[in-house]
Amino acid sequence: MTFVQVIDCKTRRYDDMNRLMDDWVAATEGKRTATHSIVGRDHTDSEHYVEIIEFPSYAKAMENSNLPETNRIFEEMVSLCDGMPTFTDLDVVRDEQLNKATARRFYDDVAVGGDLGLIDELFTADHIDHDIGKAEPTAVGREVMKQDVAGWRDAFDFGFTLHRQLAEGDEVTIHWTWRGSHQGDFMGLQPTGQTVTMDGVTIHRFVDGRIAESWWVYDMLGLLRQLGAVSS
Repeated sequence: MTFVQVIDCKTRRYDDMNRLMDDWVAATEGKRTATHSIVGRDHTDSEHYVEIIEFPSYAKAMENSNLPETNRIFEEMVSLCDGMPTFTDLDVVRDEQLNKATARRFYDDVAVGGDLGLIDELFTADHIDHDIGKAEPTAVGREVMKQDVAGWRDAFDFGFTLHRQLAEGDEVTIHWTWRGSHQGDFMGLQPTGQTVTMDGVTIHRFVDGRIAESWWVYDMLGLLRQLGAVSS
């Protein structure tokens, strides 16, 4: 179970505290078990700071606490604080990254499920699409996405396997495998009934909870080879 430690403190020396955290990151390289750290400043009190540190488990957090470097940095941190920092230990019982959930709805409900109207909900009106498989690799607008999805659905009976989704900032990166049966015209190729697969990676950039820009990278050449359109 993912474990989170919340450190709450007051300090007038945040610049020194920030340098101290940089020292800890450098000193524990290859040793630390922490996977994610966020520092926030109280919007109404500029001397009040909260750090949230994520670990894979409570046991891994204890390993991290027992590092000599962690003990040294903690002692220096206390000296920079106005009073003793407080610690709250949390077992994470729900962790939902909402942009990842929105991206998954596109693959599950729109691309595979065929709900093209949902594109109006999931994408911004001025969505920018970058697609290496097109003669014109950049296009704008929701209608482009609707036409693209409809074209693929007309040509193939397909599904997606989403191997992993990585979220950072306003972007979600997805590694996927697409598997389909060629049932309709595709780029001038008449239906072959051939079952084909293709691996790809897509990066979606979000604005206010909607997909505003997408970059598609996939093995179009491999797909055309499987369909017999190009020779090996």
